[in-house]
Amino acid sequence: MVREICKDEVFLAQKAEAATEANLPVAEDLLETLIAHKHDCVGMAANMIGVNKRIIAFAGDGVHIVMFNPEIVKKSGPYDAEEGCLSLTGTRKAKRWKSIKVRYQNPAFQERFKTFTGWTAQIIQHELDHCEGIII
Repeated sequence: MVREICKDEVFLAQKAEAATEANLPVAEDLLETLIAHKHDCVGMAANMIGVNKRIIAFAGDGVHIVMFNPEIVKKSGPYDAEEGCLSLTGTRKAKRWKSIKVRYQNPAFQERFKTFTGWTAQIIQHELDHCEGIII
């Protein structure tokens, strides 16, 4: 189900709780909402659809990826970026990393590690800021 985008900064500033298998329907809604906004959005965190769980979805390398409980375990190559967000008006400056290694769980809740670079790494970092309650 496509959900409404949350713009409540008090809610968005809360740190997300760990996701469980019970949150698989939330991930489906998150992915459907991301796809519905594909013309102006490349990634979303669950709090953007009003659910305070550590789940992100993004478009990467031509496919949509959903991650449960992601966290960056390695990073390199800092740079400054400017980003927009469907939940917030305008753009904001952010410090990002050119390369990140992420530990996460896939939809089968199997632990995975993957390294991302460039634009995809930037998208993931933006969504992980959402999970941490960081409003850039």
